[in-house]
Amino acid sequence: MFCGQGEPSEPETPALPKVVLVLDTGMEDDRTFNAHGLKGARAVAAEGGFELIVSPSSSQVYYERNIEAFVSQKPALILTMGFRMGDPTARVARRHPRQRFAVVDVAYLPGRGCAETVADCYTEEGGLANMTSLVFAEDQVGFLAGVLAGCMSKTGVVASVAGPEIQPVVDFATGFANGARHVNPDVKTHQVYLPGFNELELGRAKAHEFIDKGADVVFGIGGNSGNGALLACKERGVMGVGVDGDQYETFPEVREILLTSASKKIDQAMVILLRRLLAGNLAPGIIHADLANQGVGLAPFHEWEERIPGACKQRIQEANDLLIQNPKRALAE
Repeated sequence: MFCGQGEPSEPETPALPKVVLVLDTGMEDDRTFNAHGLKGARAVAAEGGFELIVSPSSSQVYYERNIEAFVSQKPALILTMGFRMGDPTARVARRHPRQRFAVVDVAYLPGRGCAETVADCYTEEGGLANMTSLVFAEDQVGFLAGVLAGCMSKTGVVASVAGPEIQPVVDFATGFANGARHVNPDVKTHQVYLPGFNELELGRAKAHEFIDKGADVVFGIGGNSGNGALLACKERGVMGVGVDGDQYETFPEVREILLTSASKKIDQAMVILLRRLLAGNLAPGIIHADLANQGVGLAPFHEWEERIPGACKQRIQEANDLLIQNPKRALAE
């Protein structure tokens, strides 16, 4: 018997690497942008490769502070959600060149998500050496949603109720209006941008105003602001179009009026990005998601599948093929 010898200790389990996800305003339960990003991140985290830390943002004022706060923990990746995160993320990334970052909805190119106040935060190739950007062709899928709306409208009036006037939101709204005009040159379009993504009651009120003006299809764009518009559609019995992911699944309260959703497949793109990280091949630069690689697209029609005429579905397919051949057409109709 050996004195002083106790039971052998269990070997320590190595700590998992950390991935920090900093959300835009609208919080986790926005049923659109943040929710779909979280879905993808949590799916990969559940596989056991990393610990996911989620940091909500209550205000734009705190974006940079929220991002900076996690650098000292040396996570494998700090991932920020949303166009308005672009400059704060770039500033923190420039201060910490050894920390890896990724950002959704921002590509660091001149005039596209990088203010001149952040000196040299972009290169001609796009992005910082420690940054991966994930961007979506909102204009293309917005165009397809507009084709459907223009084809389905009985009044010849469609509308969009959107969050802040930032590039991805503008591209959704512009593509939607152009798509509606593509199938009906005489269609009347209304649109409004709201001050934030969490303006549910204001979004509802604006949609009611447009419905009073004859709109019988309304596109709700941008978190709870767009969700308010869809609630108004339900209250008035008019058709609605969701955004960012399949809102038939995430916003069941409005299923009966939901034609489709203009889906940025954020959850799927997030899975691809994080699996690249775990495999050690997440490179700096820009990951593009568009119609050609099926990174965006219309969600299933669900309850409207049998009510949407075959001619409308044909127009959508023709528009899809057109945009794959000429991606800029959505913004230049």
